[in-house]
Amino acid sequence: MSASKPVGPVGRAPTAPATRAAVWPLVVLFCLLWSAAFAVAKVGIADCPPLILLGTRFILAGAMMLGLAFMTGGFKGMRTRDFAVLAGLGLVNNALYLGLTWCGMATLSSGYTAVVVSAAPLLTAVLAAPLLGERLTWAKLGGLLLGMVGVAMVVRSRLGGGGEDPVGTLLVVGGLVSIAVGTVLFKRLDPRGSLWAINAVQSLSAGFATLPVGLAIEDVSAIRFTPALGLSFAALVVGASIAAYWLWFYLLRRVSATGASSLHFLMPPLGLLFGWLLLGEPVAAADLIGIVPIAVGIGLVTRAPSAPRAGH
Repeated sequence: MSASKPVGPVGRAPTAPATRAAVWPLVVLFCLLWSAAFAVAKVGIADCPPLILLGTRFILAGAMMLGLAFMTGGFKGMRTRDFAVLAGLGLVNNALYLGLTWCGMATLSSGYTAVVVSAAPLLTAVLAAPLLGERLTWAKLGGLLLGMVGVAMVVRSRLGGGGEDPVGTLLVVGGLVSIAVGTVLFKRLDPRGSLWAINAVQSLSAGFATLPVGLAIEDVSAIRFTPALGLSFAALVVGASIAAYWLWFYLLRRVSATGASSLHFLMPPLGLLFGWLLLGEPVAAADLIGIVPIAVGIGLVTRAPSAPRAGH
């Protein structure tokens, strides 16, 4: 995976790119955690309205990471500007992205939701070119288009068969727009702070924005305190809000926005797999065929350019 030099605030030196050997194990772990979260969330919202569950998750995870940030000196060197930026990013990267996605997933399968969200890299690449100065090569463009073709094949198959809800699909599309915008803004604004601090502020910001909305418009009496809800909530707090988001911002600091976002193209096969394993969701032949151009697209987008013989 290669990285163009990020554009950030004047005077900030870009973080040195991590080697492939160091990054790829973290990439694999991130993709597994991120894609599994769709099916795990589907389990949770069966027993609790989505925004109440999401807001509570954000606040608990944020409080835990806040403690870790204080214990490790994660807020050292942060300015008021950094806290303000992170609070705003929390609304985009967490509240809007997952709020819209979870509300849409209430009427959609988890695997299909993962497929729709995986279209985020194309929008991220389009935004990153003018805002971050990231070079959009013909190979990257071809890879992004192939990925989109694969996603479109799955979406067309699911909607054409009447198995998914168009309104829910539109909500999830709004979620993928949010994560693409949030990805580019994080790279552009480049807030200071440790990864614990960065994730804590965003998570708390999202929680305090989401929970009041959920309590106002959702039915609290619909909550059923089942073992499935407890396990789902624990997995979402630790595996998704803490571990997966920590890995996401770690990777964002070390690779280009386009390269990091291209990891979402791995979500269709993994999302469909976890939906089948945890929820028994069916997987059609068209879903599997659509994975082929997605896989090729990932290879093109993340392929490192040839290095000059004299070295860097």
